[in-house]
Amino acid sequence: MSDDRRQHERVFVNLVLKVKYPTQDEFVDHFATNISAGGIFLQSREPKPKGTLLRFEVQLSSGQTVLKGSGVVAWARGPSEAGRPVQVPGMGVKFLELDEPSRALVRRILERKGKAPAPASRAGAPAAPPPATPPRPPIQPAAPEVDIDIDVAPADDPPKFEVDPELAAVAEKGPPAGEIDIPVIDLSEPESGARRPAPPSGGVSGSKVIGIDLGTTYSCAAVVKDGMPQVIPSRKGYRTMPSIVAYDERGRLLVGYDAKAQMELNPRNTVYGSKRLIGRPYDSPAVQQMKDRFQYEIIEGPKREAAVRIVGREFSLQQVSAFVLSEIRDEARAYLGEEVSRAVITVPAYYNENQRQAVREAGTLAGFKVERIVNEPTAAALAFGFNRGLDQRVMVYDLGGGTFDASVLELCGNVYGVVATGGDIFLGGVDFDNQLVDYILAEYIQQVGTVPKLDRVAMQRLRDAAEQAKCALSEKQQTIVRLPGFAKINRVPRDLEVRITRETLEELVGPLVERTLKVAQNVLAQARMNAGHLDNIVLVGGQSRMPLVWRRIHETFGKQPHKGVHPDEAVAVGAALLADSLDKLDSVVLIDVLPMSIGIGLPGGKFAKILQAGTALPTNRICMFRTFADGQTSQELLVFQGEAERVVDCEYLGTLIISGITPAPRGTVQLEVNFALDQECLLKVTCREPASGRVNDTRMAARESDESIRRKLHIPADWVPSERIGVPESLRAESKATLRSDG
Repeated sequence: MSDDRRQHERVFVNLVLKVKYPTQDEFVDHFATNISAGGIFLQSREPKPKGTLLRFEVQLSSGQTVLKGSGVVAWARGPSEAGRPVQVPGMGVKFLELDEPSRALVRRILERKGKAPAPASRAGAPAAPPPATPPRPPIQPAAPEVDIDIDVAPADDPPKFEVDPELAAVAEKGPPAGEIDIPVIDLSEPESGARRPAPPSGGVSGSKVIGIDLGTTYSCAAVVKDGMPQVIPSRKGYRTMPSIVAYDERGRLLVGYDAKAQMELNPRNTVYGSKRLIGRPYDSPAVQQMKDRFQYEIIEGPKREAAVRIVGREFSLQQVSAFVLSEIRDEARAYLGEEVSRAVITVPAYYNENQRQAVREAGTLAGFKVERIVNEPTAAALAFGFNRGLDQRVMVYDLGGGTFDASVLELCGNVYGVVATGGDIFLGGVDFDNQLVDYILAEYIQQVGTVPKLDRVAMQRLRDAAEQAKCALSEKQQTIVRLPGFAKINRVPRDLEVRITRETLEELVGPLVERTLKVAQNVLAQARMNAGHLDNIVLVGGQSRMPLVWRRIHETFGKQPHKGVHPDEAVAVGAALLADSLDKLDSVVLIDVLPMSIGIGLPGGKFAKILQAGTALPTNRICMFRTFADGQTSQELLVFQGEAERVVDCEYLGTLIISGITPAPRGTVQLEVNFALDQECLLKVTCREPASGRVNDTRMAARESDESIRRKLHIPADWVPSERIGVPESLRAESKATLRSDG
């Protein structure tokens, strides 16, 4: 501090904040992530100006003081203005001094987060938290708990239960908005009973943590060394690796470039694009629409999930992804010269809860302790803004090989708050390739005058050539696709040679680009913003290199997109930056939102939303249920995720099985069911009986077939899944190219 500032007397404003929590333990559980090593966020409708000196005291509802000290307002934000995005009013207060009990509580909170402070500089001296910019609150705070009363039938007779009118209203309108409460960002480890698997026993808590972008077509890993993020190259010098797994004719496992090199000759035993299928039930419409698009065999796994069969052996898609992650781990070990057992792994923002859980399981199978699952657009925003001191609203436009995401985030220092997110997991570079494949094949048929029979090898050659032509047309105006001896016509080999212009390609894929823009505009609408509210549009993903994408973004939003981050590496770099911050006191704060609503199926097939899309994470909702039968001891609830009004148009997540209910006359036992999501959007459900305080056993089982779901919910036979807006025509029906394959 300068000498002239020391000459002025400090004038402090006294502030007392009373929180709703009755005990210190509950305060730590629920308020902890409003506190960093260097400061605290305090909600206030009339925040003090920046630079105001405060003497503050935080009291429990019982009147006990839990935090006491002094600080300075680092930033302040008032209530939302009409027509502007929703934001929580309050101020970030930087600690200047804390009393000893408060310092002890902050240390406890940091230890709870896994970020224990460094030892004191001298013996006996407490380790005071270093100054840091305190977290900025999320723009869209979590809604309050919702109490819903419903009569529920026992598990053996579910169709008979009656729906309370209050729940019916929730099914139509969603939970009421309620009062804005102090946002809670819980970064603690899940309690026992969560669906998250335990970390591998070999994990080393102090080892280097790497960031991994597990992509549909290519994967990438990065690490922070000497304060700078670095992409981890392979031993052959590649900075990305194909997300491809294969077994060759000798039964050897091949991963990455080795697997891709033999893909043309061995497509049946080569698994690619599995990211679109992981975590999905086999009989889901999405899997059924996609399974014939791949050359390898997709089968039903032991838990009714989508799985694959290669070289006569069955593999879960978690195992397939684990092969890729294991290869990345080996490359990282060779590059760093030390064991690597911890990772932050990214997923598409629009992944559902089952898919996120499946990726976490894949990481565990690969020998990683998965420290965090983070959304790809959020990781890209980290790469864009980390340590730049930005105060901006940005949209991340992430068009990768297999999926598309758009997210609007608010960046404030090292705080990254997601305002709204949306996506299309059936839209990516491979769909652009498919459009070009069909065009090339149509041109070839016109040249030879007949429809040839094509085996799997010929089709794979054509797909590879189409991808290369697409990439070439981002650099030049035209290219030629040549495939010698492509097909036999009247037993005579005929070459394929087709000239393609950039104009032709843009005409073919224009509708796909427009679909991405529609998703992006919907995300802006969810955030209650327009293009004028955005400071930057950040492009991520290999397909975002296409000149048509740049041009249409500029035309649609009136802004030149920012291309300052590497489209193939930004997500991995962002994950590495987050990974590096995990063991530091002043870590990155990520505030994400629920991408798709979660709820339960009602009799007749309606979908009752319990957790609303766009809610800040972590969050929870409480629903009240009553027993329906005399002596009832168990209950089942079918859980779905989506935005449709009917469960047939939503994703089935699993069946919640509640057991150990106290036997009693019908209607006399109430069940308090708590649906909770952590910051990774992983679901945990608990249940207790309020009258006795008894905790019931709960577990989630993905055991229902489509037929079983329809029977239990009495879904009319004429209710069929709607055509999903996000599913390309090439996935709803066989493409011309596949129809002509004799493989």
